Order: sequence, then C-alpha cells, then structure tokens
Amino acid sequence: MGSSRGGRNTKIHALSDPFCRPVAFHLTGGQIADIRGAEPLAQLSQNVPMFIADKAYDCARLRENLKRQKTKVVIPNKSNRKTPYAFDETAYKARNVVERMFCRLKDFRRIATRYDKLSRNFMAALCIAATIAYWAN
Repeated sequence: MGSSRGGRNTKIHALSDPFCRPVAFHLTGGQIADIRGAEPLAQLSQNVPMFIADKAYDCARLRENLKRQKTKVVIPNKSNRKTPYAFDETAYKARNVVERMFCRLKDFRRIATRYDKLSRNFMAALCIAATIAYWAN
C-alpha cells in the first residue's frame, strides 16, 4: 500500500472481459505512476485481441510490447506527446466496460474505503468481491 499526506492509498489496475467480469488485478501504491501497473497486466493479456486503456497508460514501450503480442492498442495520446499515435475512437468507447466493473466492485464497502492495511488483505478482499459479484452466479 502506498502512503501520502492523506494516508494510505492504493490503485487497482484490472483486466476485464467484454462482459464486465474481472480477469486479473494488480495493485500499486497511490503515489506510483499508472504505467507501472499496466506492464504486468499487459504480460497477462497474451491472447487478447484488443487492449483498451486511458491516457495514463500511454507509453511507447507498452504499445510496442502489445504490438509484438499482436494485440490492437486503443489508448488515446497524452497531451504532451510529440508524435501522436492513431487510435480507434469507436473502439475506445468500449472502455466503459472496465469502469462499470469498478463501479460494481466499489458497491462493496471494504473495497471502496480500503480499510485493509496490508496489500495482500486488500487483494484478497478484492478477489472475494469479484467472485461474489461476477463469478458466483
């Protein structure tokens, strides 16, 4: 878990399937840049046809790794990028799947408020919430 002036904080990075179901999670401290959480998830997405993410995941190294895996990259460019990459704006609209997954997981108070002090306990609670919300039906 990360710590800042405001207290403990954590970022949840996740892979999701087209049906809003979580496939993989990765936790980083709140002070860590988002791109460092994307690289472990990109390694898990070997047979994924499309990798959709927001601007925080815009990195040339990540794009190259995903292209080597033959994965279509749908990430908008950061405003300070000198040579912008083209991306499919209609495919980017499908990113709401991940946002809906996070909203459903945050219905669980323990996930939304992050009571746990240890990252392993928070990850366990996150996996239990995902199992109850998506996979136990």
